[in-house]
Amino acid sequence: MTRTQQVFFAGFFILLIILVYLLKPILAPFLMGILFAYLGDPLADKLESLKLSRTMAVVVVFGFFTVMVAIVFAVLIPGIGQQLAVLSQKIPLILQWLQTTALPWLQQLLDLPEDIFKMETIQAIPQEKWTQTSGVFSKMLSGITSTSMVLLNGLLSMALVPVVTFYLLRDWDVLIGKMHRLLPRNIEPVLVQLTKECDEVISAFLRGQFLVMLCLGGIYTLGLWIVGLELALLIGMLAGLASIVPYLGFAVGIVVASVAAIMQFNEMLPLVYVAIVFGIGQMLEGMVLTPLMVGDRIGLHPVAVIFAIMAGGQLFGFVGILLALPVAAVIAVLLRHLHDRYRESDLYSVTDTESGERDS
Repeated sequence: MTRTQQVFFAGFFILLIILVYLLKPILAPFLMGILFAYLGDPLADKLESLKLSRTMAVVVVFGFFTVMVAIVFAVLIPGIGQQLAVLSQKIPLILQWLQTTALPWLQQLLDLPEDIFKMETIQAIPQEKWTQTSGVFSKMLSGITSTSMVLLNGLLSMALVPVVTFYLLRDWDVLIGKMHRLLPRNIEPVLVQLTKECDEVISAFLRGQFLVMLCLGGIYTLGLWIVGLELALLIGMLAGLASIVPYLGFAVGIVVASVAAIMQFNEMLPLVYVAIVFGIGQMLEGMVLTPLMVGDRIGLHPVAVIFAIMAGGQLFGFVGILLALPVAAVIAVLLRHLHDRYRESDLYSVTDTESGERDS
């Protein structure tokens, strides 16, 4: 790579980072559209090999995804809605349990002052602020207006996702071909090789981890349902979604399920059953699901995954969370490439001439 090319690519990536930061409020639907198009492209390519036109193949893929999402929503949403209603009824009991059991135990364990966890004090704070606030109705109206605008923007973003997905999926191969032709000829073979490795890593993670999340959600839900937990579906799906970060689904799920079990049964034995459910889920994830569906090609340490998601969220919010793992996977590929180049360079191994000069 020439000096001019190095300067150009450095400036390009700096400009890209600045644009992502400035445009992050509107990028989420486009990034999700890119993600869905990327996931659907292999299936569209297979349909094309069966003599379907690209547009017809995309229509079939799009229809398949739509039906699958509709089925999932039709099955899960009513059950989750019922469990949310149950949860809302249990909130007073949870607050009472916190006041009478959990907080006194924590206070005694940490040797804290007696009044630090008084629920009356905590509940009195918003009441005091409310009575001291002037212009209550104007503030309420402002809050409702801002909430409505946020909801409207969210709905518009959701409506954009299928549109962006359809057009990107239809023109995916064309766009990839145009980008390939723009690559500098002298570094084109290296960039193509790196791109293939990045695609292998990202596809292995995204497609595999998505299946792992679904399987874990189902395992946790089924296990908690067998235990008899009323919020089995809600907690199981929550733990499955959190499993995108290694061990986070296990940690979140077992804590929430344990609290729900204590509230529902008022016994210690169900906690053992909850621990067994999540222990089985964790063993299946480590020994069966991840090796089978993800494999060892991603090459990202669990700590690196956690750091990438936290760093992405801190720097770019929700857009950063969407970008975190693909960017981390690409960086891992580039670091492996740089490592190989370093092992082949004079920085790592002493040349024969240098060795002879030093010996003399």
